[in-house]
Amino acid sequence: QVQLVESGGGLVQAGGSLRLSCAASGSMFRFNVMGWYRQAPGKQRELVAALFSGSGSIANYADSVKGRFTISRDNAKNTMYLQMNSLKPEDTAVYYCNEAQNGKHYWGQGTQVTVSS
Repeated sequence: QVQLVESGGGLVQAGGSLRLSCAASGSMFRFNVMGWYRQAPGKQRELVAALFSGSGSIANYADSVKGRFTISRDNAKNTMYLQMNSLKPEDTAVYYCNEAQNGKHYWGQGTQVTVSS
């Protein structure tokens, strides 16, 4: 059974940085597409960044985070990361880890990120 556990969220001032981690178990991690989503109060969940499998993994970012966020993965540790720099109050949301395997999507429990102005 695929399990995803996020960590690293918290409260930070605008302009600060946070690094989120997502530890995966029970999956073919190195072969799967991984992604970070977020959901702010009253808004729909949106894709923040996605990382495809294989060497030289290709990453896609939402326009709102390009140049500020970096997604990465460590296949040896079955862990994915999201480095978030220059955080803005509008980045405040619950951040979810997602893994796509065999046509199914798996989600972590989410981690809260709050950016104060």
